[in-house]
This record gives sequence, C-alpha cells and structure tokens, in this order.
Amino acid sequence: MYKLLAILVTSLLLGLQAAGAEEENPCNDCHEVDMAHFESTPHGSAECLDCHVGGERRHRRGLDPVDCGACHAEVLAEQIVSVHGPKGVQRIPGMELPSCSGCHGDLHAMTLASEPSSPVHGSRQGEICGTCHGAGQPAPPGVHTIRPIEAYTASVHAAAVDKGVHGASCSDCHTAHSPLPATNPLSSIHRSNVPATCGACHAEITTQFEQSIHGLAATAGVRDSPVCTDCHGEHRILAVSAEGSPVSATNIPIRVCGPCHSDLRLGEKYGLAADQVPSYEDSFHGLAARGGVQEVANCASCHGVHYILPSSDPLSHIHPDNLADTCGKCHAGAGSRFAIGPVHMLAEQPPNIVAYWIRAIYIPLIWVTVLGMLAHNLLDLVKKTRYPAPRVRTPPEHCTIKERMSRPFRIAHGLAAVSFIVLVFTGFALKYPESWWAGLLQLGGEDGGLRGELHRIAAVGLIGACFFHFAHLAVSARARRQIAALLPGSADFKELAHRIGYNLGRRPEPPAPVHLGYVEKIEYWAALWGTIITAITGLLLWFENLTLTWLPGWVPEAATVLHFLEAILATLAILVWHFYFVIFDPAVYPMDAAWLTGKPPFSRAEERGEVIYEDSTGQQGG
Repeated sequence: MYKLLAILVTSLLLGLQAAGAEEENPCNDCHEVDMAHFESTPHGSAECLDCHVGGERRHRRGLDPVDCGACHAEVLAEQIVSVHGPKGVQRIPGMELPSCSGCHGDLHAMTLASEPSSPVHGSRQGEICGTCHGAGQPAPPGVHTIRPIEAYTASVHAAAVDKGVHGASCSDCHTAHSPLPATNPLSSIHRSNVPATCGACHAEITTQFEQSIHGLAATAGVRDSPVCTDCHGEHRILAVSAEGSPVSATNIPIRVCGPCHSDLRLGEKYGLAADQVPSYEDSFHGLAARGGVQEVANCASCHGVHYILPSSDPLSHIHPDNLADTCGKCHAGAGSRFAIGPVHMLAEQPPNIVAYWIRAIYIPLIWVTVLGMLAHNLLDLVKKTRYPAPRVRTPPEHCTIKERMSRPFRIAHGLAAVSFIVLVFTGFALKYPESWWAGLLQLGGEDGGLRGELHRIAAVGLIGACFFHFAHLAVSARARRQIAALLPGSADFKELAHRIGYNLGRRPEPPAPVHLGYVEKIEYWAALWGTIITAITGLLLWFENLTLTWLPGWVPEAATVLHFLEAILATLAILVWHFYFVIFDPAVYPMDAAWLTGKPPFSRAEERGEVIYEDSTGQQGG
C-alpha cells in the first residue's frame, strides 16, 4: 500500500515539473532552439520575450522586430548615424544597409567578437566586410574606394592578423559601430584624425610625427601636409622592404616625397624649393635609386622617416652641424676634414660654382666640337663622292704595304675599344635607368642588375689599356718615335685649312698626303684626354668614402658632372670623327682594317707613301 502511494506521488510531481517547464518556455512548442548552446552565448541569460517582443500575443498581431537597441542603446545611437545607419547616408535605391545579425551572425548562435568563430573577429572582418565592400569586386555605389578589401588582404595588417599576432582589422581603423565618411571631421579616418587612429597601435611613431614639420602643419590645419595614409597608403599598406610599397627605398623619392616637393603649385604656395627632387634624381644616390639599388640613400635616409625637421632646427639630421654624422652613417669619415656643402644643388646653379663652370664650359665645347666635326666630315664625304680619287683599290703584284700599327698598339687599341663600348652602354644605362635598353642589363633584381658591375669592370679594362700603352712606350724606342710624330704643329693647321679650302672648292688640289696628319692627331690626343678625365672622375665616384673624407664636399658633384659631360663628348667624337675615317670614308670603305692587321687599305697606304714596290729583279722602291 505504501509503495503504491509513493509511486503515485512521484508521478504527480514529475508531471507538474514538466508542465512548469512548458509554461516557462512555451516557444519550444514550435521553435526548435538548441537551448544548451544558446545559454553558452552572450545572450544566453535572456528570455525569448526579451528580444522577441509580442510573443505573448501568440503571434495574432505578429512579432515586433527584434530591437537590439533595447539593451545596446549606446551602440545603436552610434550606428544609426554612421555610414551603416539610415540617418548616416544618402540612401541609394536598391542598396541594403547592414543589420546587427548581418555582421554578428544568428542571434541564437552569436559569439563574442574576441572568439575566433565570431564573424566580427579580427581574422574574419575582411570576409564579413567584404560581402558589401567588394572582396574581389568593385566597391558598391556610394563607396568611394575601389576594391578596399582586396587591397587590405595584401597588406601587412592583414598578414599579421592571419598569423594571430597584433595587426589591424577593419574596425581598428574605421571603428566597429560608428564608421563615418572620411570627409566628416568626427570620422576616425578624417585626415586630421588619421595620426591618432594609427597612433592607437603606433604610439611612438605618431609622437615623432606630431613633432615633425609635417605633423605640426597637419595639426595646424594645413590640408596639403601629409599624414600617415598619404605616404603609406590606405588599405594596401605594405612592408617597407616590399618592392611595391610606396615607402620602399627606391619608391620614396618618386612616389612619396616627389609628388609634393616637385609640385609647382605647392612650391609656390608654401615656398618649397623646386630643385630638391630634380637635384636628388640627378645625383649619385638618385641615379642608383632609379636603377633599382635598394641600399642607396633616399630622402628618408638623410631627413628622417617620421621625425622630419627643417634644416634650421639644431635637432634636424640635416642641420649643418649634424651633416657629418648623417652622411657618416653610410660614408665613414665624411665631413671629418672638410665641411659638407649644400647637398640639393643642381649643377647649373651658380652656388655650386665648380660644377656650374664645368657645365658652362663643356656644353658649348660639345656643341662646337661635334658640329665642327660633322661639318668637316660631310664636306669631305661630298667631295670624295663627287670626285673619287682615280686610284686602284686592289694592290698590284710585287708590292708591300708598310705596317702602320704594331701588335702592341693593336692590343692596346682592342682592349680600349671593347672597354669603351661597354662603358658607353652601361654608363648611359646608369644615367637613364628607365630606358628600355637599360633594362636589358637589369638581370639581378633589386641591386640594379649588371650595369654597375659591368661599368666598373670596363673601367678597369680601359685603365689597363692605358697602362699597357704607356708600358709599351717605356720599352720601345720605335713606339716613342711614333707617338712623338703625333705631337701637333703648325703644319697640321695648314693641312686642315688646305683640306677645308679644297672641300669648299677654293683650292684645286687636296693637301699633300702625310704619314700622320691632323686627323690622327685629333683622334689620339682626344682619346687620351677623355680617358684620363673619365678615369679620374670615375675613381672619385667609385671610391666615394675616400673622396668624402679627404676632399671638399663639392668634389663628388663636380666629378659627376664632368664624368657625364666628358662621356658625351667622347662618345660623339668616336661616332662622328673616328668612325667616319675608319669606316665611312670612301677612301677606306667598308673599313680600315689597320686595327686588326696593322696595315691600312692599299689606296690610303699609296696616298701616304706607305707602299713598297718591287721590280722583277726583286729590287725595292718607294
């Protein structure tokens, strides 16, 4: 009897408990919700009717929309006036604004933003924001950036987030619930607020920037002054070492500093010197940077990266008292004996006095010399074409052409010729690194390719040819007599005047043939002069540390100008003067092969009396 009564009481209690449970959560009658999982979410302590208002009416009037603002009033107040809220944008037909669940996920399975499974976790924000902001697609109407998520995905910030280390996600810069247009002064990405936004992670750098000339100007409201995004970019922020980064060593002068410091409008507006960027690009550092050399000094190397001060500030890296230390970071001993003079100076500016006068002398000299050579050779070509010399070009039997260039001369000439050709090609490739033909030698990635190495190897070859030539003169009396015959004299000027008069039709006969005339003398002494000048200036630039240590600061700039202008003069002289008399002169065409065989063509040798005739008995006659 007692056992039966106990069973009935137990059954009654269990039934009442079940009925109570149904009364506590009647939603489960129709809606299957994993309550165990729901209770583990941030909203697990909430009742269904806390969010689904109107459920007590059994849906006869319908449920009210879920109002997240009932609990998250502060968040909703921010969101409603943001670019994602109905009061924050000019509605575009067909454009849907994001909802809470659209970003955070299903209400019943929502997780904290700090959890990796959350859609708004830093590692997944690119994905969730990309559903509207064009991951792989152009941005939607009303969004003024193109492919922002695609750009962000390639950035150092996204890479850091992916690796689980500290990085910046979308909400770190744009904020989570209150993103505003960049034009809004309250926006975290308004240019006046960008340093503070970046400073949330880069505090030390931001402090340096705010004390710099750029930061002070930006704080004062100068809109043209750069902030973080102007130099580093907005979404596609790359590492400094990345080739495509705006702040990589080779891009800083052109893509970061150049656009402002070479802008005529900004220069006039703020009094910026117009010669800063051009003078750098034409300098040793600028040419190397344009050629792809990563290690060479750029703007930031001397002026600083974020803490940039005017040269008048004693703390500035480029203050006159600090230049020796600044240059000494790369060039040990620079400025230790002589003060380092103005750096950003164009060679044509009078303050750079030595380089200025080199240009003032050399440029007219190049024009006069080359145009004079062209006029002389054109007159000679026309005369010889209209009145060819009635001479037999094929040598007759029983004659010997005298040797004009002995083997040591030919060896020195061959070595000099090969070295000179390589020097010209690589030298102008270094001067004009953006040209297509310069790219033929850029085979080595970030170090400028083979141009610099080949140029220096060829320079050693040309200097070696000179030493070989001088050694030959030292041991050979015959060679010394030949070179002595190349000394200019009054007869050379008479021959030149006679030749010009004949070519102009003022004289009936050409000048009498000579063994070594003004043509050969101009070639020899011009080549020797050019080799000495380019060798000395090239060595000053090659061993720049010694130059900066032992010589005044104007020497490298003057050497650069003189080296380049002499290279132009030497190249044009070889092309116009030497090649004409060796290749295009009708008297030797298609080539005077004396540099290969030692003997000139028969017609020229006979004209100069360099043919030895033999009669049938073997007797020789001149």
